[in-house]
Amino acid sequence: MLTYLAAALPQFTSPAARLLALQCALRADTRGYVVLADGLLRSMRLRGRQELWLELAQAGWMEATGTQCGSMTVRLLDAAVLGQAPGRSERRRAAHWALHPAPLMLAPATSAALRLTALVLASHSITSAVSTSDLETVCRLCGHSPQQTKELLDRLAAAHILLAWRHHHHTDEMSWQFTRQQPDGSADRDR
Repeated sequence: MLTYLAAALPQFTSPAARLLALQCALRADTRGYVVLADGLLRSMRLRGRQELWLELAQAGWMEATGTQCGSMTVRLLDAAVLGQAPGRSERRRAAHWALHPAPLMLAPATSAALRLTALVLASHSITSAVSTSDLETVCRLCGHSPQQTKELLDRLAAAHILLAWRHHHHTDEMSWQFTRQQPDGSADRDR
């Protein structure tokens, strides 16, 4: 779903809007409607952030269809999101995992940019101690420039979320290691 959003949303889409779009895409029903409870938005630190809804609406990706006591209802306008595999029950599990990506334990006040970067890294992590990916791929999924991504990786290391990270200039690959790991296999079960 992160790959889909990287293609569907404009490059300048903010990290907070990307996190909101991810939850919408993963929680949408078969007609493209999603109801997000205030509690979910509050836990994501996105409640009351009307500019994020406007940002996604201006991108032509969704439209707000109404608010009711304690929830916001939106309709996704991009039909491609409804055809994304796997099915709805698996996407709902993925939506929950995206809020608490194993093996990470992020502080509730962590910025949206750091949460999105950590989520992208966690989604590319395997059970081995060190994970790798192409720097360009991570940048595209986060909607950041290489310089921004490197700064965010430094901030994740300073916050002790990453034990270490490294950019291999000759291959343009990067590698990283999370500080906290869950017991073997638990991250795979959550996905």
